[in-house]
Amino acid sequence: MAAPDTTPRISARMMAYAQIRERIISGEDAPGTLLSENELAHHLGTSRQPIREALMLIAQEGLVEIRPQSGTYVTYLDPDIVAQAQFIREAIEVASLADCARNITPENAAALYELLDRQDACTTREEFYPLDEDFHRTLLAIAGHETAWATVSNAKGHLDRARYLGLSGYRGITEYAADHRHVLDAILAGDLSAAEDGLRSHLRFILDDVASMRAARPDLFSAPAGPERRTGRPARV
Repeated sequence: MAAPDTTPRISARMMAYAQIRERIISGEDAPGTLLSENELAHHLGTSRQPIREALMLIAQEGLVEIRPQSGTYVTYLDPDIVAQAQFIREAIEVASLADCARNITPENAAALYELLDRQDACTTREEFYPLDEDFHRTLLAIAGHETAWATVSNAKGHLDRARYLGLSGYRGITEYAADHRHVLDAILAGDLSAAEDGLRSHLRFILDDVASMRAARPDLFSAPAGPERRTGRPARV
């Protein structure tokens, strides 16, 4: 008799949630886009019910707005929400560095430097973004605060969108990667103050990115004048 399959199964709702959220974060579904439950269900190979449930979860994060008798729209970037999320992230990550410095091992350091080498080889934001997430999440894990990443993630949907769009050219990938290396070097040198200052500065660049984006791409922050409304799947921003 075969052993029972104990592999955790991800529900259709959570699979839809993860995929739709990623489309919004990455800009594949741009701010202002009217999302079609039928099109999403077809694209993701599922029924409308998990799509509807996933959209309700995403609405709780403020990434979509469900309008009765109208539809579900991707929300516009909100600088105030971005700033609040940045504050939460900075508070958690900077506070964790002291524990990270106490706990880090040579094996941890070697793995992080290997990750940084992979970041240095990136040429696109699609390549760099998950490695950036890995670096920050790993520092929290070494500090013994990995569960805090969920708290950060739940608050930073708008921040993720802004960060991803910010990697389009407002600040170069190589600059972000260099920041990571500076923080790690400072931790290993025992200079906690430099590590904290470096990480704090690194995380605050998003506020400059948002200001630059708002000037260059006001369409990401508010609806255009007139009745026009995006529908379907627009080109990636």
